Amino acid sequence: MQLLCQLDTSDFSGWKRDFDSERTERMEAGLTLLQMWRDSDTRSRVLMLFEVGDVARAKVWLRKEQGFGGPMTAHFLETV
Repeated sequence: MQLLCQLDTSDFSGWKRDFDSERTERMEAGLTLLQMWRDSDTRSRVLMLFEVGDVARAKVWLRKEQGFGGPMTAHFLETV
């Protein structure tokens, strides 16, 4: 299962620095970052694709992260 998150942040540099420093917390939540993109037209928009090892722990991580750095949407995805 994967998790796709979209975040709009007014301070990409600061957000990215904080995101990188929380790698251990994401790993403990069962999340592995597969890819990160920055929207070429809207530079404040970031999209992240994670591999999910534990959905319950990932949901706890999402609740903690909501609002951190800016508005975020998240979708759990299954390959079909």
